[in-house]
Amino acid sequence: MRFSTRAIHVGSEPDATGAVNPPVYLTSTFSQRAQSEFVYGRTANPTRRALERNLAALEDAKHGLSFSSGMGAVTTILTLLKKGDHVVLSDDTYGGVYRIFTQIWSNYGVECDFVDAANAANVEDAVKENTRMIWMESPTNPLMKVVDLGATAKIARAAGAISVMDNTFASPYLQSPLALGYDLVLHSTTKYLGGHADVLGGAVLTSNRELFEKLKFAQNALGATPSPFDCFLILRGTKTLAVRMERHCDNAEALAEWLGGHRSVSRVLYPGLKDHPNHRIAAKQMRRFGGMMSFVLRSSAKAKSILKRLEVVTLAESLGGVESLIEHPASMTHGSIPKPEREKRGISDGLLRFSVGIEDVEDLREDLDRALRA
Repeated sequence: MRFSTRAIHVGSEPDATGAVNPPVYLTSTFSQRAQSEFVYGRTANPTRRALERNLAALEDAKHGLSFSSGMGAVTTILTLLKKGDHVVLSDDTYGGVYRIFTQIWSNYGVECDFVDAANAANVEDAVKENTRMIWMESPTNPLMKVVDLGATAKIARAAGAISVMDNTFASPYLQSPLALGYDLVLHSTTKYLGGHADVLGGAVLTSNRELFEKLKFAQNALGATPSPFDCFLILRGTKTLAVRMERHCDNAEALAEWLGGHRSVSRVLYPGLKDHPNHRIAAKQMRRFGGMMSFVLRSSAKAKSILKRLEVVTLAESLGGVESLIEHPASMTHGSIPKPEREKRGISDGLLRFSVGIEDVEDLREDLDRALRA
């Protein structure tokens, strides 16, 4: 089956009653008189199992685990590390990942280095004898850098390290990290997979049986599991992922070109633009260029006032929903990163991150133009 068909049907096969959608199994425990597959709600649930099968199919993975949040998935992956291990991460990464590595996991003896992974040689140079994991995002958050997935997966294999790709920005519709050599794919299913800004969730997909068993054990032990209803909402979201992503891409491509010529904007960061430093790599490993972009204002002092003047585009954190969202990374999603470190990475006070929704593109253009010109 092709992607759109898998998205609709895998995990949603009619059951014995003929129900077209999987039931929401709202139970904390299961009778074991006639079955032993399901024991306790934290360990497994039929609705969750349906979602995990669906997500695994979308990433062409053999195994899937769903979580109560993206950070729940992150925390569970980190149980694969131990004291003295070293991790190489892309320097432009989600603020919550930066926070958990630098302020929590560092207390348990895990070392890490953040590098500009847009150049794969930087990743290779950062590898040490004790490197046990290479953790990448692509496109990155919020600077939209593109990482060469094939090259960095090869570096991880050579080092004997586990490779982790956060595929949230691209979604499985646009990019397939496992096919390019990655061991684990991570998603905040809150974003494009859920697609409607009404549920929190996370997922890890893999074809490595050993890693899957370790993560499944840790998930059950830690308890970062989603509710059956949350699983139902995300499974409902994946059914329309393909059609939504096409519209996200259409709108983002048009707006990136337009913003690039706006007098209030000094730079647009979008992999689909030919002047993007890694445009060729993005074109090689992505089917289209996604609905996420960032742009830099000529006057950083006007950033917050511009954001408050928007009427169609909503000022809010998160991304990947049907509605357009815009935010100020320096004071919002990446505010936990110390200012000197933020500025060194290029997260300036004039940088805005834009999650382009599926509204009429002309309404979005008019709203942005009105706010930028005022």
